[in-house]
Amino acid sequence: MAAILYHVPLSPFCRKVRLSLAEKRIECNLESEPYWEKDPDFLRRNPAAKVPVLKIDGKTMAESAAICEWLEEKYPEPALMPKGADARLEVRRLVGWFDDKFHNEVTSKLLYERVNKKVMKMGFPDSGNVKAGAKAIKYHLDYMAWLLDHRRWLAGDSMTLADFAAAAHLSSLDYISDVDWNRSQTVKDWYAKIKSRPAFRSILADQVPGFPPPPHYADLDF
Repeated sequence: MAAILYHVPLSPFCRKVRLSLAEKRIECNLESEPYWEKDPDFLRRNPAAKVPVLKIDGKTMAESAAICEWLEEKYPEPALMPKGADARLEVRRLVGWFDDKFHNEVTSKLLYERVNKKVMKMGFPDSGNVKAGAKAIKYHLDYMAWLLDHRRWLAGDSMTLADFAAAAHLSSLDYISDVDWNRSQTVKDWYAKIKSRPAFRSILADQVPGFPPPPHYADLDF
């Protein structure tokens, strides 16, 4: 029986889990879940009222970082975590960087203001937040460029969960044209490389009603 992922298409946390599932070739059915409506059935799956929620192997689990680590332990091939303790630390540090710092400084200021507020009927975007997010993303792109100048992938010589965490956030923002890919050719090349993976196909096919993606969104040669 295929796994079920309760998700929101542009949620970077859901996308990170989707990428891990797809990379490991785990069959999964996607169920759109408007978590903000706090449906009683969904609250029984996750009292925290957050997505993603994954049903797999008779288990129901929440929290994207915990899900991805469980998938890595349960389905270790292909590996998305390196073997050494120091290398694993760096992957976890960067996953935390994007899911905490990048999310708070960028994703929540741009994606949540421009899309989530409208979808949730919570009013208009806060222009101050949008300006802050547009400024902060430049710093983060520069930091990524610095990392990639010293490494083949964000956390080292191989692609890891750190790359999926970053790509999940950036792909969500790219859907609303909020990433200046001309700022760093190094980061653009990294994203083109990860975007071309088969695991990315379903994400590039996402459509959000009322928010059509830009023409370059699914272009692998952007």
